Amino acid sequence: MKKIYLTFGLLLTTILTINAQDISENAIGLRFGGGDGVGGEITYQKALGNNNRLEIDLGLANEFTNFKATGLYEWVWSLEDKFNWYAGFGGGIVSADGTGIYGAGVVGIEYNFNAPILLSIDYRPEIGIAGGLDGLNSNVALSVRYQF
Repeated sequence: MKKIYLTFGLLLTTILTINAQDISENAIGLRFGGGDGVGGEITYQKALGNNNRLEIDLGLANEFTNFKATGLYEWVWSLEDKFNWYAGFGGGIVSADGTGIYGAGVVGIEYNFNAPILLSIDYRPEIGIAGGLDGLNSNVALSVRYQF
């Protein structure tokens, strides 16, 4: 059984690596979220390789009442010519009833226009670890970024 899992894992890794594409070196823009974390954020992405990047988001959450800072490590895979999908994990802090610490995941899809514009939609579940956060919070967001 272990051999089957190992073979499947290696096959999946190979397929995902083959489909990887180059991503923009830098991108900055705005992220507008809904769900449990209604708010807006300034978002910055920095490429760390051909198919992975670091994303830093700073903004206001919970109907614009709390400051929020999030850091995510993401993998990016090509779907079609200008479409990518991505997934990652990270964490952050939020000023909800004091300072709260949370772990976060992300999965999304993005479209890379011929102009230096990147449009994406993602789902981000967040689990409160300490402070004023408890349980699972989720948000869906639309992001518009300028690539350079």
